[in-house]
Amino acid sequence: MAFWLMKSEPDVWSWAQQVKKGIEPWTGVRNHQAAKNLRTMAVGDKAFFYHSNDGREIVGIVSIVKKAYTDPSDETGKFVCVDVKAEKPMPKPVTLAQVKADAKLKDMALIKLSRLSVQPVSEAEWKHICKLGGL
Repeated sequence: MAFWLMKSEPDVWSWAQQVKKGIEPWTGVRNHQAAKNLRTMAVGDKAFFYHSNDGREIVGIVSIVKKAYTDPSDETGKFVCVDVKAEKPMPKPVTLAQVKADAKLKDMALIKLSRLSVQPVSEAEWKHICKLGGL
């Protein structure tokens, strides 16, 4: 199993909407590196659901339930999406400020590749953030 972080602007697609919907395609990714990360995902992988722009915090965990396929929102047919399922909320959302201040997370892609919307998370980072978030 691999671990990821997926960013969404809460005014476009929020954690509450994901929970209500249950399973939903993660569409709209147009960055080539982020799309490569989507193609790498396997069914059963886990991802942090991160509210970007407004909030800037990890608010939940989703699982990948369908591997990459052509994104129906992409008219060019070049980009892909995966289906994600809401698993559980973070009891205590983990903020970007907390991540930046934590020496154990200093090499995290969230800091080093801050604009990347779909990014890998190491197992050690995953465990540490889950602990910070009360899981």
